[in-house]
Parts: sequence; structure tokens; C-alpha cells
Amino acid sequence: QVQLVESGGGLVQAGGSLRLSCAASGRTSSPSAMGWFRQAPGKEREFVSHINWRGGFTYYADSVKGRFAISRDNARNTVYLQMNSPKPDDTDIYYCAATWVSRPAGDYDYWGQGTQVTVSS
Repeated sequence: QVQLVESGGGLVQAGGSLRLSCAASGRTSSPSAMGWFRQAPGKEREFVSHINWRGGFTYYADSVKGRFAISRDNARNTVYLQMNSPKPDDTDIYYCAATWVSRPAGDYDYWGQGTQVTVSS
């Protein structure tokens, strides 16, 4: 059974930095792609970033482009989200997601439980 476990969330000051991690387990092969979403209570889920496992292609929402960076560790089946210069508007629960089949960026089969990120002004 696939499990995605996020870590690294917490409280950060605006302009600081924070790194989220998400480890995938339960499959013998590496995922095809992983990504990050975020959602605040009462709001719609928002795509944040995507990475292809084989070629390392990355994609970002305009709201985080230039500030956040997604990366992967092939050996550990782990994806990271480096959050630089976060803003209070980045406060959300952040979820990682994964797929083991070929899908369009932003389309995944498995989801983590989420990790809270709070950015103070």
C-alpha cells in the first residue's frame, strides 16, 4: 500500500525559508511524478509544483515561481519543496501527491496527510 509522509512544516517568518519533505513508500519502483498542493480551510485546493521523476521536469504555479523550488531524491523516493521568501499568503496545509503512471502534470493517484505551514508577518 502506497504511503506518502510529509514532514518539515511549521512556523516560519516571512522572508525566511522552510523545506518540506515527502517520502513515498509501498512500491518497489520509483514514482513517475510527484507534486505539492496546498489548501486552507474552506478554500479550494491549489496546485503548487510538480516534478517528473525520470527527466526532472519541473512546473510551478505562478504564485510561487521564483520563490519555491521542487527537487527529488531518486534513491529515497523523496520529494522536497524548498520555500524561500515565504509570505503570509503562503500559510496553508501542504499536501504531497504521487503517481506511478504517466499523467498530465498536476494529476496524481496518491496523497499524503498534509503538513501545516504558517508564515508570520
